[in-house]
Amino acid sequence: MTDLPPHYTILTNRLRLEPFAPEHAPLLNAINNEPEVMEFLSDGTPETMEKTHEGIARVCDRWQRLGHSWWTIIERETETIIGAACLQNVSHIEGAELEIGWRLSTAATGKGYATEAGRAAARFAFDVIGVDHVISVANPKNVNSQRVMQRIGMTYRGRETHYGQEVETYTMPKANLP
Repeated sequence: MTDLPPHYTILTNRLRLEPFAPEHAPLLNAINNEPEVMEFLSDGTPETMEKTHEGIARVCDRWQRLGHSWWTIIERETETIIGAACLQNVSHIEGAELEIGWRLSTAATGKGYATEAGRAAARFAFDVIGVDHVISVANPKNVNSQRVMQRIGMTYRGRETHYGQEVETYTMPKANLP
């Protein structure tokens, strides 16, 4: 585990969101290699364990410097790693709007976990970081992720360019968080 403050870990009814840590690497790597998970997030090239460890190191650095980044999503009842959620500056540009996001293993989809994790990330943004709104972005073809954004209480802002591509962008002010 990391030496981050305990309030960086979030508990929801069914989930524990823990900042990325080296011991999460094997299962995060497995999730990042599921074609259905990465369909809208990568070019299809398998992620090496080395790349997973490099990503975890970058995330740990962001937690230390910024106080927000990626969490590993753990199903509390089984203690199983089922995905990842984030609060990060959109397009990885420090100072840019904060974006919430998620990815779940194929086995964990369709159970409301993304909605639960997304709401938790938004609440962290509002209550711990102190922002007045968050955004979320998705590939235009990623209808499932857009549905999660709507369930969270986000509203459509329009098609914008982030991460070097055209994406559907949703936003939510603090007042809209259920």
